[in-house]
Amino acid sequence: AQRLRLDLISSNIANATTTRTPEGGPYRRKVPVFAEDLKQTLGGSTLNGVRVLAIVEDQTPLRLVYDPSHPDANEEGYVYYPNVNMVNEMVNLMEAGRAYEANVTAFNTAKEMFKAALSIGKS
Repeated sequence: AQRLRLDLISSNIANATTTRTPEGGPYRRKVPVFAEDLKQTLGGSTLNGVRVLAIVEDQTPLRLVYDPSHPDANEEGYVYYPNVNMVNEMVNLMEAGRAYEANVTAFNTAKEMFKAALSIGKS
């Protein structure tokens, strides 16, 4: 889940100034929608995960900038720029990166514990 979030944040940052997409109009910030996903019951404990329900476009207003020389300027000389706030994206990037690292650390710790349990069982 965090890997997808990192990918979307990277895409948002890369397209922060894209005023024309193949679909037409400026790029809109993309955000994932997650839901809790019940994986299994193990020894009376429920193990939950996360699944992606959708990737949606943020519907906050686009930025309007006066630049009559821009090729995508409207009749009044204004250009619609993506609704990407670089400060928010950088904060989200750091948060997602740390969560991803924490998940990897937890996974590796669990893997080592399982290996140790298997080696105890073999002796």
